[in-house]
Amino acid sequence: MAPAMTTTSSSSDDTFDIINYAVHQGHGVKGLSELGLKSLPNQYVQPIDERIDMTTVIDEHSIPVIDMSDLSDQKVADSICDASERWGFFQVVNHGVPLKVLDEVKESTYRFFSQAAEEKNKHSKDNSPTNNVRFGTSFTPHAEKALEWKDFLSLFYVSQEEADAYWPQACKDEALEFLKSSEIMIKKLLGALTQRLNVKEIDEEKENLLMGSKRINMNYYPKCPNPELTIGVGRHSDVSTLTILLQDQVGGLYVRKLETDSWIHVPPIEGAIVINIGDALQIMSNGRYKSVEHRVAANGNHNRISVPIFVNPRPNDVIGPLREVIEGGETPIYKQVLYSDYVKHFFRKAHDGKGTVDFAKI
Repeated sequence: MAPAMTTTSSSSDDTFDIINYAVHQGHGVKGLSELGLKSLPNQYVQPIDERIDMTTVIDEHSIPVIDMSDLSDQKVADSICDASERWGFFQVVNHGVPLKVLDEVKESTYRFFSQAAEEKNKHSKDNSPTNNVRFGTSFTPHAEKALEWKDFLSLFYVSQEEADAYWPQACKDEALEFLKSSEIMIKKLLGALTQRLNVKEIDEEKENLLMGSKRINMNYYPKCPNPELTIGVGRHSDVSTLTILLQDQVGGLYVRKLETDSWIHVPPIEGAIVINIGDALQIMSNGRYKSVEHRVAANGNHNRISVPIFVNPRPNDVIGPLREVIEGGETPIYKQVLYSDYVKHFFRKAHDGKGTVDFAKI
Protein backbone atom coordinates (compact mmCIF):
# COMPACT_ATOMS: atom_id res chain seq x y z
CA MET A 1 0.00 0.00 0.00
CA ALA A 2 1.39 3.40 -0.97
CA PRO A 3 2.04 5.86 1.86
CA ALA A 4 -0.12 8.94 2.23
CA MET A 5 0.89 11.88 0.02
CA THR A 6 2.09 15.10 1.57
CA THR A 7 4.36 17.92 0.46
CA THR A 8 6.47 17.83 3.61
CA SER A 9 9.56 15.73 4.07
CA SER A 10 9.28 13.52 7.09
CA SER A 11 10.77 10.40 8.56
CA SER A 12 7.32 9.24 9.56
CA ASP A 13 6.04 6.09 7.87
CA ASP A 14 2.75 7.72 6.90
CA THR A 15 4.11 10.67 4.94
CA PHE A 16 5.65 10.82 1.53
CA ASP A 17 7.57 13.65 -0.16
CA ILE A 18 6.18 13.84 -3.69
CA ILE A 19 8.70 16.36 -5.01
CA ASN A 20 11.68 14.48 -3.67
CA TYR A 21 10.40 11.16 -5.00
CA ALA A 22 9.35 12.33 -8.46
CA VAL A 23 11.82 15.12 -9.20
CA HIS A 24 14.99 14.55 -7.19
CA GLN A 25 15.08 10.75 -6.90
CA GLY A 26 14.19 10.36 -10.57
CA HIS A 27 11.03 8.27 -10.26
CA GLY A 28 9.06 10.90 -12.16
CA VAL A 29 5.35 10.63 -12.81
CA LYS A 30 5.93 7.14 -14.18
CA GLY A 31 6.98 6.11 -10.69
CA LEU A 32 3.98 7.86 -9.15
CA SER A 33 1.63 6.18 -11.64
CA GLU A 34 3.02 2.77 -10.78
CA LEU A 35 2.34 3.30 -7.06
CA GLY A 36 -1.33 2.70 -7.86
CA LEU A 37 -2.51 6.13 -6.73
CA LYS A 38 -6.27 6.46 -6.30
CA SER A 39 -6.23 10.23 -6.74
CA LEU A 40 -3.99 12.86 -8.29
CA PRO A 41 -1.40 14.40 -5.92
CA ASN A 42 -2.17 18.04 -5.17
CA GLN A 43 1.10 19.16 -6.74
CA TYR A 44 -0.27 18.18 -10.17
CA VAL A 45 -3.74 19.69 -9.91
CA GLN A 46 -3.85 22.48 -12.48
CA PRO A 47 -5.84 25.71 -12.15
CA ILE A 48 -9.22 25.37 -13.83
CA ASP A 49 -8.29 27.68 -16.71
CA GLU A 50 -5.27 25.49 -17.58
CA ARG A 51 -7.21 22.23 -17.80
CA ILE A 52 -8.56 21.04 -21.14
CA ASP A 53 -12.18 22.08 -21.38
CA MET A 54 -13.65 19.64 -23.88
CA THR A 55 -16.39 22.13 -24.76
CA THR A 56 -13.67 24.20 -26.49
CA VAL A 57 -12.52 21.24 -28.63
CA ILE A 58 -14.01 21.25 -32.14
CA ASP A 59 -14.40 17.99 -34.05
CA GLU A 60 -15.28 19.24 -37.51
CA HIS A 61 -11.80 20.53 -38.29
CA SER A 62 -8.41 18.91 -38.37
CA ILE A 63 -4.97 20.08 -39.38
CA PRO A 64 -3.96 19.37 -43.00
CA VAL A 65 -2.40 16.05 -44.02
CA ILE A 66 0.12 16.53 -46.84
CA ASP A 67 1.56 13.85 -49.12
CA MET A 68 5.24 14.67 -49.65
CA SER A 69 5.90 12.02 -52.29
CA ASP A 70 6.23 14.60 -55.11
CA LEU A 71 7.64 17.91 -53.90
CA SER A 72 8.42 18.87 -57.50
CA ASP A 73 4.70 19.53 -57.76
CA GLN A 74 4.25 23.21 -56.85
CA LYS A 75 0.86 22.37 -55.37
CA VAL A 76 2.58 20.30 -52.68
CA ALA A 77 4.99 23.12 -51.81
CA ASP A 78 2.08 25.57 -51.73
CA SER A 79 0.11 23.30 -49.40
CA ILE A 80 3.05 23.22 -46.96
CA CYS A 81 3.29 27.03 -46.97
CA ASP A 82 -0.47 27.52 -46.74
CA ALA A 83 -0.72 25.16 -43.77
CA SER A 84 2.14 26.99 -42.05
CA GLU A 85 0.37 30.33 -42.49
CA ARG A 86 -3.17 29.23 -41.62
CA TRP A 87 -2.64 26.49 -39.05
CA GLY A 88 1.01 26.42 -37.92
CA PHE A 89 0.62 22.62 -37.83
CA PHE A 90 0.27 19.87 -40.41
CA GLN A 91 0.95 16.16 -40.80
CA VAL A 92 3.07 14.62 -43.55
CA VAL A 93 2.88 11.17 -45.10
CA ASN A 94 5.20 9.61 -47.69
CA HIS A 95 7.87 11.74 -46.07
CA GLY A 96 10.83 9.45 -46.76
CA VAL A 97 11.63 8.48 -43.18
CA PRO A 98 11.49 4.65 -43.06
CA LEU A 99 8.63 3.30 -40.99
CA LYS A 100 11.09 0.89 -39.37
CA VAL A 101 13.03 3.88 -38.02
CA LEU A 102 9.84 5.33 -36.54
CA ASP A 103 8.90 2.03 -34.92
CA GLU A 104 12.35 1.48 -33.47
CA VAL A 105 12.65 4.94 -31.93
CA LYS A 106 9.26 4.45 -30.26
CA GLU A 107 10.39 1.07 -28.91
CA SER A 108 13.60 2.60 -27.59
CA THR A 109 11.61 5.32 -25.81
CA TYR A 110 9.70 2.66 -23.88
CA ARG A 111 12.98 0.85 -23.23
CA PHE A 112 14.62 3.92 -21.71
CA PHE A 113 11.69 4.74 -19.44
CA SER A 114 11.28 1.12 -18.34
CA GLN A 115 14.66 1.32 -16.58
CA ALA A 116 15.00 1.72 -12.83
CA ALA A 117 14.84 5.28 -11.50
CA GLU A 118 18.47 5.05 -10.41
CA GLU A 119 19.56 4.35 -13.99
CA LYS A 120 17.48 7.15 -15.52
CA ASN A 121 18.55 9.57 -12.81
CA LYS A 122 22.18 9.25 -13.93
CA HIS A 123 21.12 11.65 -16.70
CA SER A 124 19.33 14.22 -14.50
CA LYS A 125 20.41 17.84 -14.15
CA ASP A 126 22.25 17.06 -10.93
CA ASN A 127 24.02 13.95 -12.22
CA SER A 128 24.53 14.17 -15.99
CA PRO A 129 28.17 14.75 -17.00
CA THR A 130 26.98 17.02 -19.84
CA ASN A 131 24.35 19.75 -20.15
CA ASN A 132 23.42 18.25 -23.52
CA VAL A 133 21.75 15.19 -21.95
CA ARG A 134 18.93 15.77 -19.50
CA PHE A 135 16.40 13.44 -17.90
CA GLY A 136 13.63 15.12 -15.98
CA THR A 137 9.97 15.42 -15.17
CA SER A 138 7.36 18.14 -15.80
CA PHE A 139 8.83 21.25 -17.51
CA THR A 140 10.48 23.58 -15.01
CA PRO A 141 9.45 22.22 -11.58
CA HIS A 142 11.10 25.05 -9.65
CA ALA A 143 9.04 27.66 -11.55
CA GLU A 144 5.67 25.89 -11.81
CA LYS A 145 2.73 26.39 -9.49
CA ALA A 146 1.36 23.03 -10.68
CA LEU A 147 3.49 20.28 -12.19
CA GLU A 148 2.82 18.64 -15.56
CA TRP A 149 2.18 14.90 -15.88
CA LYS A 150 5.17 14.03 -18.08
CA ASP A 151 8.70 12.61 -17.89
CA PHE A 152 11.27 13.36 -20.58
CA LEU A 153 14.76 12.69 -21.86
CA SER A 154 16.29 15.58 -23.80
CA LEU A 155 19.29 15.01 -26.09
CA PHE A 156 21.03 17.96 -27.73
CA TYR A 157 23.07 16.79 -30.71
CA VAL A 158 26.64 18.10 -30.89
CA SER A 159 28.52 15.28 -32.59
CA GLN A 160 28.52 11.52 -33.08
CA GLU A 161 31.44 11.32 -30.66
CA GLU A 162 29.62 13.12 -27.86
CA ALA A 163 26.46 11.09 -28.44
CA ASP A 164 28.48 7.86 -28.27
CA ALA A 165 30.01 9.01 -25.00
CA TYR A 166 26.98 10.38 -23.18
CA TRP A 167 23.63 9.42 -24.70
CA PRO A 168 21.87 6.53 -22.90
CA GLN A 169 22.60 3.15 -24.44
CA ALA A 170 18.93 2.19 -24.18
CA CYS A 171 17.95 4.64 -26.95
CA LYS A 172 21.10 6.23 -28.40
CA ASP A 173 21.28 4.38 -31.73
CA GLU A 174 17.57 4.72 -32.46
CA ALA A 175 17.49 8.44 -31.59
CA LEU A 176 20.51 9.10 -33.81
CA GLU A 177 18.95 7.16 -36.69
CA PHE A 178 15.71 9.15 -36.41
CA LEU A 179 17.73 12.38 -36.52
CA LYS A 180 19.76 11.22 -39.50
CA SER A 181 16.79 9.80 -41.44
CA SER A 182 14.76 13.01 -40.99
CA GLU A 183 17.35 15.38 -42.43
CA ILE A 184 16.33 15.14 -46.09
CA MET A 185 12.67 15.68 -45.17
CA ILE A 186 13.59 18.71 -43.05
CA LYS A 187 15.59 20.27 -45.88
CA LYS A 188 12.71 19.74 -48.30
CA LEU A 189 10.26 21.38 -45.92
CA LEU A 190 12.53 24.36 -45.30
CA GLY A 191 13.18 24.66 -49.03
CA ALA A 192 9.46 24.96 -49.72
CA LEU A 193 8.87 27.37 -46.85
CA THR A 194 11.75 29.72 -47.63
CA GLN A 195 10.86 29.87 -51.32
CA ARG A 196 7.72 31.78 -50.35
CA LEU A 197 9.94 34.11 -48.29
CA ASN A 198 11.86 35.15 -51.44
CA VAL A 199 14.90 33.06 -50.49
CA LYS A 200 16.29 31.86 -53.82
CA GLU A 201 18.41 29.07 -52.35
CA ILE A 202 19.45 27.84 -48.93
CA ASP A 203 23.23 28.31 -48.85
CA GLU A 204 25.42 27.06 -46.02
CA GLU A 205 24.98 30.23 -43.97
CA LYS A 206 21.19 30.10 -44.29
CA GLU A 207 21.11 26.37 -43.57
CA ASN A 208 23.06 26.92 -40.34
CA LEU A 209 20.64 29.66 -39.32
CA LEU A 210 17.56 27.55 -40.01
CA MET A 211 18.74 24.13 -38.82
CA GLY A 212 22.20 24.57 -37.31
CA SER A 213 21.30 22.69 -34.14
CA LYS A 214 18.93 19.87 -33.27
CA ARG A 215 17.49 18.45 -30.08
CA ILE A 216 15.55 15.22 -29.80
CA ASN A 217 13.27 14.59 -26.85
CA MET A 218 11.67 11.37 -25.69
CA ASN A 219 8.47 12.05 -23.78
CA TYR A 220 6.60 9.62 -21.56
CA TYR A 221 3.05 10.30 -20.33
CA PRO A 222 1.98 7.52 -17.96
CA LYS A 223 -1.59 6.66 -17.06
CA CYS A 224 -2.94 9.26 -14.70
CA PRO A 225 -5.53 9.20 -11.93
CA ASN A 226 -7.96 12.09 -12.44
CA PRO A 227 -6.56 13.13 -15.85
CA GLU A 228 -9.22 15.81 -16.12
CA LEU A 229 -7.50 17.71 -13.28
CA THR A 230 -4.07 17.99 -14.83
CA ILE A 231 -2.17 18.33 -18.11
CA GLY A 232 0.57 16.38 -19.86
CA VAL A 233 2.10 19.55 -21.29
CA GLY A 234 0.77 23.05 -20.72
CA ARG A 235 -0.05 25.69 -23.32
CA HIS A 236 3.04 26.76 -25.26
CA SER A 237 4.57 27.30 -28.65
CA ASP A 238 7.96 25.82 -29.48
CA VAL A 239 11.11 27.95 -29.71
CA SER A 240 12.36 25.96 -32.71
CA THR A 241 12.46 26.70 -36.42
CA LEU A 242 10.47 23.52 -37.04
CA THR A 243 9.38 20.69 -34.77
CA ILE A 244 9.23 17.19 -36.22
CA LEU A 245 6.92 15.16 -33.96
CA LEU A 246 6.40 11.42 -33.91
CA GLN A 247 3.40 10.49 -31.78
CA ASP A 248 2.06 7.05 -30.98
CA GLN A 249 -1.51 5.92 -31.60
CA VAL A 250 -2.93 6.99 -28.22
CA GLY A 251 -3.58 10.63 -29.11
CA GLY A 252 -3.85 13.63 -26.83
CA LEU A 253 -2.15 16.48 -28.72
CA TYR A 254 -4.33 19.59 -29.00
CA VAL A 255 -3.61 22.65 -31.14
CA ARG A 256 -5.22 26.06 -30.80
CA LYS A 257 -7.06 27.19 -33.90
CA LEU A 258 -5.55 30.53 -34.89
CA GLU A 259 -7.32 33.63 -33.59
CA THR A 260 -9.93 31.62 -31.68
CA ASP A 261 -10.37 30.02 -28.28
CA SER A 262 -11.06 26.66 -29.92
CA TRP A 263 -8.77 23.64 -29.81
CA ILE A 264 -8.31 20.87 -32.36
CA HIS A 265 -7.21 17.33 -31.59
CA VAL A 266 -4.40 16.08 -33.83
CA PRO A 267 -5.46 12.52 -34.63
CA PRO A 268 -2.68 9.92 -34.77
CA ILE A 269 -2.11 8.59 -38.28
CA GLU A 270 -0.01 5.46 -38.60
CA GLY A 271 3.32 6.33 -40.24
CA ALA A 272 2.65 10.08 -40.31
CA ILE A 273 4.85 12.77 -38.77
CA VAL A 274 3.44 15.97 -37.28
CA ILE A 275 5.19 19.19 -38.32
CA ASN A 276 4.79 22.51 -36.56
CA ILE A 277 6.23 25.95 -37.00
CA GLY A 278 8.33 27.23 -34.10
CA ASP A 279 8.83 30.75 -32.79
CA ALA A 280 12.19 31.10 -34.57
CA LEU A 281 10.56 30.66 -37.99
CA GLN A 282 7.66 32.93 -37.06
CA ILE A 283 10.25 35.60 -36.24
CA MET A 284 12.38 34.95 -39.34
CA SER A 285 9.29 35.04 -41.58
CA ASN A 286 8.21 38.31 -39.91
CA GLY A 287 4.99 36.69 -38.76
CA ARG A 288 3.94 35.09 -42.07
CA TYR A 289 4.35 31.57 -40.67
CA LYS A 290 2.69 31.00 -37.33
CA SER A 291 3.94 29.15 -34.28
CA VAL A 292 0.79 28.00 -32.54
CA GLU A 293 -0.11 27.16 -28.97
CA HIS A 294 -0.46 23.46 -28.30
CA ARG A 295 -0.74 21.19 -25.28
CA VAL A 296 -1.09 17.54 -24.36
CA ALA A 297 -3.85 15.96 -22.31
CA ALA A 298 -3.22 13.44 -19.56
CA ASN A 299 -4.78 10.01 -20.10
CA GLY A 300 -6.48 7.83 -17.54
CA ASN A 301 -6.37 4.57 -19.54
CA HIS A 302 -3.15 4.42 -21.53
CA ASN A 303 0.52 5.29 -21.35
CA ARG A 304 1.55 7.61 -24.19
CA ILE A 305 4.89 8.51 -25.76
CA SER A 306 6.04 11.08 -28.29
CA VAL A 307 9.41 11.82 -29.88
CA PRO A 308 9.91 15.38 -31.14
CA ILE A 309 12.96 16.65 -33.00
CA PHE A 310 13.46 20.38 -32.48
CA VAL A 311 15.21 21.92 -35.48
CA ASN A 312 16.80 25.16 -34.33
CA PRO A 313 19.23 27.96 -35.10
CA ARG A 314 22.58 27.60 -33.37
CA PRO A 315 22.75 29.09 -29.85
CA ASN A 316 25.05 31.92 -30.97
CA ASP A 317 22.97 32.86 -34.01
CA VAL A 318 21.06 36.14 -34.06
CA ILE A 319 17.51 35.73 -35.32
CA GLY A 320 15.19 38.35 -36.74
CA PRO A 321 13.16 38.86 -39.92
CA LEU A 322 15.13 37.50 -42.86
CA ARG A 323 16.83 40.07 -45.08
CA GLU A 324 14.92 38.74 -48.11
CA VAL A 325 11.61 39.36 -46.34
CA ILE A 326 12.45 42.96 -45.38
CA GLU A 327 13.88 43.70 -48.84
CA GLY A 328 10.45 42.74 -50.17
CA GLY A 329 9.07 45.86 -48.50
CA GLU A 330 7.75 44.54 -45.19
CA THR A 331 8.16 46.49 -41.98
CA PRO A 332 9.90 44.34 -39.36
CA ILE A 333 7.75 43.50 -36.36
CA TYR A 334 10.52 41.62 -34.53
CA LYS A 335 13.95 42.80 -33.43
CA GLN A 336 17.25 40.97 -33.78
CA VAL A 337 17.65 38.58 -30.82
CA LEU A 338 20.47 36.27 -29.76
CA TYR A 339 18.88 32.84 -30.04
CA SER A 340 20.38 31.53 -26.79
CA ASP A 341 18.85 34.51 -24.94
CA TYR A 342 15.45 33.68 -26.43
CA VAL A 343 15.72 30.04 -25.37
CA LYS A 344 16.84 30.95 -21.85
CA HIS A 345 13.81 33.22 -21.52
CA PHE A 346 11.56 30.30 -22.49
CA PHE A 347 13.05 27.81 -20.04
CA ARG A 348 13.23 30.06 -16.99
CA LYS A 349 9.45 30.16 -16.56
CA ALA A 350 6.44 27.88 -16.64
CA HIS A 351 4.55 27.31 -19.88
CA ASP A 352 2.56 30.45 -20.65
CA GLY A 353 1.07 30.07 -24.10
CA LYS A 354 2.68 32.40 -26.65
CA GLY A 355 4.27 34.60 -24.02
CA THR A 356 7.86 34.01 -25.11
CA VAL A 357 7.49 35.50 -28.59
CA ASP A 358 6.77 38.93 -27.05
CA PHE A 359 10.43 38.88 -25.97
CA ALA A 360 11.38 39.42 -29.63
CA LYS A 361 8.78 42.04 -30.60
CA ILE A 362 9.89 45.54 -31.45
